[in-house]
Amino acid sequence: MVTRPRPGRAADRRSGDERLDRAVHGLADWRADLSAAEPLWPVQALVLAAGTVILALMAVSAGPSAAAILSWVFAAPFLVAAVVRLGALRLMTAGAGNGGRRGPDAALSVPDADLPAYTVLVPLYREEGVAPQIVDALLALDYPAQRLQILIIVEATDPGTRATIEAARALPAHMRFVVVPDGVPRTMPRALNYALVEATGEFVVVYDAEDIPEPDQLRLAAAAFARDPDVGCLQARLNIYNADDSWLSRQFTMEYTALFDALLPMIARLGWPVPLGGTSNHFRRRVLESCGGWDAFNVTEDADLGVRLARFGWRVGVLDSTTWEEAPVTWRVWRGQRTRWIKGWLQTWLVHSRRPIRLVRDLGGWGSAGFHLWSAAVLVSALVHPWLYIGMLWRLMAAPESPPAASDAMSTMQWLTLANLGAGYVSAMALGHAAAARRNLRLRGAALALPLYWLAISVAAHRAIIELIRAPFHWEKTEHRGSGPSA
Repeated sequence: MVTRPRPGRAADRRSGDERLDRAVHGLADWRADLSAAEPLWPVQALVLAAGTVILALMAVSAGPSAAAILSWVFAAPFLVAAVVRLGALRLMTAGAGNGGRRGPDAALSVPDADLPAYTVLVPLYREEGVAPQIVDALLALDYPAQRLQILIIVEATDPGTRATIEAARALPAHMRFVVVPDGVPRTMPRALNYALVEATGEFVVVYDAEDIPEPDQLRLAAAAFARDPDVGCLQARLNIYNADDSWLSRQFTMEYTALFDALLPMIARLGWPVPLGGTSNHFRRRVLESCGGWDAFNVTEDADLGVRLARFGWRVGVLDSTTWEEAPVTWRVWRGQRTRWIKGWLQTWLVHSRRPIRLVRDLGGWGSAGFHLWSAAVLVSALVHPWLYIGMLWRLMAAPESPPAASDAMSTMQWLTLANLGAGYVSAMALGHAAAARRNLRLRGAALALPLYWLAISVAAHRAIIELIRAPFHWEKTEHRGSGPSA
């Protein structure tokens, strides 16, 4: 492997801040193969370049049969996703996808005197608009203050957020600030690693700036951890409080509801690595630390950490508690957020594909296959989606001039590809509609507009490829308006 200077290394060493250096480079120094600090290993670059050339030559010069095979290869991720969605739909309608309906006293199953110490990490950056809202939500948590530590993480370059909170209210004794020194990459996982050193709780949870968790969520998590010692992390369900603000927010709400209420429980049941959702992740602190914490260079650090937990033998469960979030309302904000997410998924797939034999040893054959299949469902389907339409249109226009045998092959391929795409659309629409209806969400025909939303995701996916090459560690911040209901 060719080793290159890691971003921020010289500056961190000159500053003499060993804690900051560990927050940024700790994972890469311990296990370079698990860090995105080196975005692409030379052998990976060679394989990807060769694969791209081969696919391009096939697309330009291949005959009808080869073109049909190529189209099916690209369309296969739609089929994988459709099968998983249908399984999730069945699981959800059977009641198992909800993780079991909790009784009214589930949150009280652990007496106050026996509750474990809990640390809440809240990374904030340029969040003057929502900072008071998250503080209110944190103060509403139903957990004994003497067992609770809340660390509000702010950047040294962002004094405005801290000033806004201090001007709004006086913080109680169990809530305080952690100031992260300036440095690169300026990412949320870097800030989380820096603050984790000060965590004293047996368990740790991360909340985003705009989050409003259900008040009994920590109690429920403590009870769930006590029941199952093999669970290293619990992912609470995420949902949206501003669904009706725009067309994009309605689509986002349907997508989130299907993902956290149905798909993640299905992936967990399949025994595949569970991609975490970035917020409301509850960890056993010793497990989090033993797995290397967060990767400061991965801009979708949650999905990466979910895979890493699985590689170290820990299960991820889905917690039957909801955290309410704000969906992007405008195209600019949504596009930036989705670009970052897909870029991080690309980083995650590249990182965990570096040593395929070791990945199989860590996850087993089924878990490793599941990781690659779901990564393809997320990444390849987004990238090839519009090109499938373009390819089918081109073949339809060229069909009358083709020999009969070629026309037959292309016709078969077109129908199979259309059926594959249709299965993807129908399964996603059915699951999104059913999941939204289960929460009594009325999204005014959002499911029918799903094809247009998927094309928008394709735009973000192609943008993510460009960013991965030009600015792999750039964190495109999501702007929040703070329009949530009172905690």
